[in-house]
Amino acid sequence: MGFYADHILPRLINLAMRNGQLVPYRRRVLALAEGRVLEIGMGSGQNLPFYTASATAIFGLEPYPKLLAMASTKASIIPSTLLEASAESLPLNDASIDTVVATWTLCSIPDVTAALAEIHRVLKPDGQFLFVEHGLAQDEGVRRWQHRMTPMWKRLAGGCHLDRPIAVLLRNAGFEVTRLDTGYMKGPKPMTFMYEGSARPV
Repeated sequence: MGFYADHILPRLINLAMRNGQLVPYRRRVLALAEGRVLEIGMGSGQNLPFYTASATAIFGLEPYPKLLAMASTKASIIPSTLLEASAESLPLNDASIDTVVATWTLCSIPDVTAALAEIHRVLKPDGQFLFVEHGLAQDEGVRRWQHRMTPMWKRLAGGCHLDRPIAVLLRNAGFEVTRLDTGYMKGPKPMTFMYEGSARPV
């Protein structure tokens, strides 16, 4: 996995995240980001052009150095600090972040429960968690395919799970989901059931 993880996988992730269908999701979610922002899984920085002046600082977290190097070349109107670290152990103080952003990231974090606990920890009590994720579909037939495909898919796609129940995970981690829109994006249904919304720590 060494060469694949270090060289091939970051390029595949970057290519996938450049999908034009993702742009409307990015625009809607990032327009709501305010104050000190932590972006979980910044990748190659595809979100950076969509932040507005409502964000005063961005901390971009990413475990892949090659993706961070790509992100460092992206233009942004907001001061950004790039952090090579994992979401399960955030290098930030308690209650120090106004907005956490995750776009197509929770699917691939190895210990998503620990990551959500860390997000809860660093968010201010009145902070917000903005997310766009793919995950477990509502249709039982699609769910069956997601469960069947995930063991192989996650080995090929950097740990990506097709069948994580995003809203349930958030609620179990101590968040109140304040807005949630779901539905299929264009493409194969097992891979394109989207959760878009916001949550707050409780």
